[in-house]
Amino acid sequence: MKCPFCGHNDSRVVDSRDIEAGESIRRRRECPACGQRFSTYERVALSLQVVKRDGRREEFDRQKLVKNMWKACEKRDLPVDAIEAIARNIEHRIHRLGTPEVPSTVVGEYAMDALREIDEIAYIRFASVYKSFADLDDMRLEMEKLLTPPTVEHEQVS
Repeated sequence: MKCPFCGHNDSRVVDSRDIEAGESIRRRRECPACGQRFSTYERVALSLQVVKRDGRREEFDRQKLVKNMWKACEKRDLPVDAIEAIARNIEHRIHRLGTPEVPSTVVGEYAMDALREIDEIAYIRFASVYKSFADLDDMRLEMEKLLTPPTVEHEQVS
């Protein structure tokens, strides 16, 4: 691994730890040339294509998902690691689907479901971009869904 400080082409691993529930490895490295220490992270790279609404395909990018969710959460009092955890969970869910391609609508729905659970304002912000509300009436209808308690169906006991 190339040293980010001096550019030396070798480094030595001084510590390795599992992170993200064993999904990644953090390696602490030391450069023999300048003595600086730095961390690297390893994660399994599985190819997953996201099929956009217009038919285009692009590689799934968890950081893009995180960035878009953070925009919706701007100025909200949420823990920093909450959005990372949601993105990691979404990535795991779509990999478990077992297909090399996933519609962008699936990724968007997963993100909206998770945001709805942690912050309704962030959910509405994300949904307003994702669902491309045509007007205020569309947005009002979405907000009314949040305000309406879910109905629980009960079986009749005879």
